[in-house]
Amino acid sequence: MKQQVIVVGGGASGLIAAIVAARSGASVAIIEHTSKPGKKLLSTGNGKCNLTNMKQFDEAYRSNYKEFINKARKQVTVEETLHFFRDLGLVLTDRNGYIYPYSGQATAVLEALLSELKYLGVEIITDCRVTQIKPDLTVITSAGKRKADAVILAAGSMAASKTGSDGSGYTLAKELGHRIIPPLPALVQLKCKETWYKQVTGVRTEAVVTLKVDGTVTASDRGELQLTDYGISGIPVFQVSRFAVKGLNENKPVIIELDLIPVMDYTETMEYLTERRNRFGHRPAKEFLNGVINQKLIPILLKEAGIHSGNVAQLTQAQIKALTDALKGLKTVVTSFNSYEQAQVCSGGIDTREANPETMESKLVKGLYLAGEVLDVDGICGGYNLQWAWTSGILAGRHAGRGLR
Repeated sequence: MKQQVIVVGGGASGLIAAIVAARSGASVAIIEHTSKPGKKLLSTGNGKCNLTNMKQFDEAYRSNYKEFINKARKQVTVEETLHFFRDLGLVLTDRNGYIYPYSGQATAVLEALLSELKYLGVEIITDCRVTQIKPDLTVITSAGKRKADAVILAAGSMAASKTGSDGSGYTLAKELGHRIIPPLPALVQLKCKETWYKQVTGVRTEAVVTLKVDGTVTASDRGELQLTDYGISGIPVFQVSRFAVKGLNENKPVIIELDLIPVMDYTETMEYLTERRNRFGHRPAKEFLNGVINQKLIPILLKEAGIHSGNVAQLTQAQIKALTDALKGLKTVVTSFNSYEQAQVCSGGIDTREANPETMESKLVKGLYLAGEVLDVDGICGGYNLQWAWTSGILAGRHAGRGLR
């Protein structure tokens, strides 16, 4: 008799796990509580689906126990991931290491996965909620109960709940004895204290975003900074937000310094401003930064430097230094963060010490496998969270499908 596998959750990791399990010879059913599987997958990469990234490095993945991720990543390579999707008929394109479907459509990825599931005879049950997984692998659902030889829990996190992520996987795992590291929004916008944000809403500028938690530099990233009426957004903010949220959750002071002119170092910036004072001494001081930085930011930077009136020629060297300080490290106090709904992923989840990194099998419940965001693993922007979905899903499907432990 075929190995009976139930996959709880029809997201990226669940779909790929089901395919691999079915290819291993198992009879597979996916139980999804929304009306359609793969909703979150459709929103990745702004709808273009950044499948993975050729530039793999340890710092791209985050967890309370990094050795778990490193061991798992050795089992499934990026090259294996690319082969898997090409084998489904997808043409892929490499954009400076970022891998996308050539069509530029996330729908192409989902359709390829669903087409393969149909070909393999995988049953997909939608609008069905799993309420309990028993230690004997009986799965209790809103439509009745089913017994399995293996269960793959791939129910996602709490991020982007409109796509179906509601945290139910944590509850199911906790009932089976697993420890849940409190989930928090990650890859999320940050809310800041300063009132001047309302004046700069909509500004986008290249910047280095440096995070300090309790006075210690914790993370830094460079990219397009987006300023909103409540604070800061954009890729570099997302990349450091995990640690900002964690710091706030621990009631620690969280400060971000914005380097608004990263094309020059500190000395070069001061020399440039000094030269500019000599060249444009006849201009009003309020026009000193015209042509250098976004117009909306100029009044804020001048105020930070204590420059209020007069001509450029009257600026003192102390004011030039203060303006350099503002340009190279404008401080903003982080007070909060946007909700799970706005977050792309969550930090936290099932404690990875309770899972086998080579098989994704639970160490507490034989035959229970864990995959995707439900685990305490999250990645930075750039295809790394999807690569984790593929890696963990392939491992879970491979071992659950063959009954290998």
